[in-house]
Amino acid sequence: MALQRKNTIVTGADGFIGSHLVEALLREGCHVKAFVYYNSFNSWGWLDTLPKPTLERIEIFSGDIRDPNGVRTAMQNCEIIFHLAALIGIPFSYHSPESYVDTNIKGTLNVLQAARDLKCEKILVTSTSEVYGTAQYVPIDEKHPLQGQSPYSATKIGADRLAESFYRSFDLPVVIVRPFNTYGPRQSARAVIPTIITQLLSGKHEIRLGSLHPTRDLVFVRDTVQGFIEIARTDKTVGEEINIATQTEISIRELAQTLISLIQPEASIVIDKERKRPEKSEVERLFGNNEKIMRLTKWRPQYSLDQGLRETIGWLRVDENFKKYKSDLYNI
Repeated sequence: MALQRKNTIVTGADGFIGSHLVEALLREGCHVKAFVYYNSFNSWGWLDTLPKPTLERIEIFSGDIRDPNGVRTAMQNCEIIFHLAALIGIPFSYHSPESYVDTNIKGTLNVLQAARDLKCEKILVTSTSEVYGTAQYVPIDEKHPLQGQSPYSATKIGADRLAESFYRSFDLPVVIVRPFNTYGPRQSARAVIPTIITQLLSGKHEIRLGSLHPTRDLVFVRDTVQGFIEIARTDKTVGEEINIATQTEISIRELAQTLISLIQPEASIVIDKERKRPEKSEVERLFGNNEKIMRLTKWRPQYSLDQGLRETIGWLRVDENFKKYKSDLYNI
């Protein structure tokens, strides 16, 4: 499928991955509608930081993914749907699980229903590696069992299964896109990499973290976004669940030490019990298999971990970017 001149919509376009995807789709020559979360500040999230000439090429729609009428209105005349809107913070899901059901499950249902009625050409529903839970075998392929170890991951499992059901029941051209741990410029402060970097850049000599032994498969945001684009390009991906992973892993301890060596070598790590997940909720190991995406598409990861971390550090060193983060707080 050629993407040039396609009418696309990105839900969650105001967020971390969504804003990068909007930029990438513009580079592909798409017409891009950005579905952003309505708020009284008229904030468009990270899209507000884009250059004015770029913003002028984007059609902005402010709404709420939980509102079926607004979703349907936004999706009118859209051919390809990139559904990224979600609540994603795991700690916040412990005390507000109902909001995750409304946003992640019901919001996805709204997108699927509208896409079916409007006869959209392709729908990419964003999953997460958290749906696998702690690895039962590695590398984790798409046949790995699913395990809801947090209310967040449970709602993403529900959304994935809804998407599958619409493909099987109604032949809706759905793909479930499952990124592993994406990082890079614009990532929210609740994630571990900006948490570590901003503490280091603020001059702290003690970096406060939770569990250090879990491992993660870290994917630079531009590689994740290119994965979405390559998955959208080919009809081979319809009806599939597809990992975006580097097929490597690093522990949180190793990651923190790497960042410390790059920014402030004299810093040390302090364990903060508040930042630890409940024992049975902690996902101990995520190490993704990327064979399927490389077999079905032309995607290949382009960024090493060192390249991605250095680019992220460089972005956060810019004063106007750093000021957006509250490094002295535990962001959930």
